Amino acid sequence: MAEKHSSSSLGVVSRKSMFCLFSFVSALFILSWFFMLRSTVSAGFIDLSLLPHPKLNSVIDNGNSASWNRNYVEPSIGNRARAIPVDNEGDGGEEKPQEKDDLGDVKCNSFDNNCNQVLKVFMYDLPSEFHFGLLDWKPQGGSVWPDLRAKVPAYPGGLNLQHSIEYWLTMDLLASEIPGIPRAGSAVRVQNSSEADVIFVPFFSSISYNRYSKVNPHQKKSKNKSLEEKLVKFVTSQKEWKRSGGRDHIILAHHPNSMLYARMKLWTAMFILADFGRYSPNIANVGKDVIAPYKHVIKSYANDSSNFDSRQTLLYFQGAIYRKDGGFARQELFYALKDEKDVHFQFGSVQKDGVSKASQGMHSSKFCLNIAGDTPSSNRLFDAIASHCVPVIISDDIELPYEDVLDYSQFCIFVRTSDAVREKFLINLVRSFKKDEWTRMWQRLKEVENFFEFQYPSKEGDAVQMIWQAVARKVPAIRLKVNKFRRFSRFGTHEDGVLRKIPSPSNFW
Repeated sequence: MAEKHSSSSLGVVSRKSMFCLFSFVSALFILSWFFMLRSTVSAGFIDLSLLPHPKLNSVIDNGNSASWNRNYVEPSIGNRARAIPVDNEGDGGEEKPQEKDDLGDVKCNSFDNNCNQVLKVFMYDLPSEFHFGLLDWKPQGGSVWPDLRAKVPAYPGGLNLQHSIEYWLTMDLLASEIPGIPRAGSAVRVQNSSEADVIFVPFFSSISYNRYSKVNPHQKKSKNKSLEEKLVKFVTSQKEWKRSGGRDHIILAHHPNSMLYARMKLWTAMFILADFGRYSPNIANVGKDVIAPYKHVIKSYANDSSNFDSRQTLLYFQGAIYRKDGGFARQELFYALKDEKDVHFQFGSVQKDGVSKASQGMHSSKFCLNIAGDTPSSNRLFDAIASHCVPVIISDDIELPYEDVLDYSQFCIFVRTSDAVREKFLINLVRSFKKDEWTRMWQRLKEVENFFEFQYPSKEGDAVQMIWQAVARKVPAIRLKVNKFRRFSRFGTHEDGVLRKIPSPSNFW
């Protein structure tokens, strides 16, 4: 009996010893990780490339410039992603002074090789039928590109303009090669693709869809479909595509119905789109692609001296009322608001001086409705911004341009569709905004409107430059994907990306 008790006691002691040993080892493990993590963050490196830029007229960061770190080193607005030291720890505890230029901007540090670099873009010399030829421009002198010093080809007006970003970005790249054209420099065209950050495919897909998507009686397929097929064949045969699997290519498809065929073949590339309404998530998504603004159709409100009291219409909407998909809310809101005092909710189009009437209406309204249509986005948002009419956005799936650096809640009101269609909810919400709050949002609109302006030559902070900068913020992720794609490139790949079969000796198994 004593032996049994002694054996039991030894077992208890043994278990206690093992528990103590396990606890001791665990404590050492946790302490070692603590010191290692502390050592990795002590340098204080913060990637500021994705943070808002303080020159955005105090719109970003709730307009509170005091919230910026006092040791913040301001990067150029078009710079590549990089890490910037912001702590004061170093040799002797002293911070090295930053050299400033005559404009007061901080110059490059000696350790920062990427400072002040612009986005380097290689653009394919596609035949003119893919771009300016769609605008009825004829090649001259053997060049596929127009001489911008002689004449700038015009883009068709009307609703064609709202999806014209392919035109503006291509023009900006061409202008970057011409000395003397006063343009901003967020992107520059390079002739050596191995030096480029991204590869640009200059296909004017939106105008191609608008003009040539219908099949004529004597055709088996539309001209637009034929161009897409030729584009896919050309692009996928290029060494640049094979080198990256297309992951560093830029495809422009701003019109929701453009590139219906090619998008399925070129999905690995970065798309520049108006929204994701007609794309499956594996083809286009916010992580891979860039959302760009529409070009507003109505006139900008220059020298806006209006105020809360002078804008007598409370809430404005004019456009197509009966829509499909996500646009069902338009007809619901039409019946709910059409009889409300100070509300303008009517059917309208670009016909019969419709653009001029819409300009007058939005310029004289406090709030402008932006309701989802056939797709989540609508040009009315950008018409409202140009009119300094506070947008009321009713679109649950909308994605917005530059939202990684721009806080839209400072100048827009967002309403869930389920709330908007509730009885009296929307009209009561809009009426609850007082003069001071509306005036702050109106002032923000005037500060941000330039970010949505397309123009040639492009200027600092306009829509063209903001799109290039949005692309630039994707470059580190693109490089990661390309480098991972190249892991087995030494073995060679088929065009479809499948590794070739590697022969093995007959006695391998």
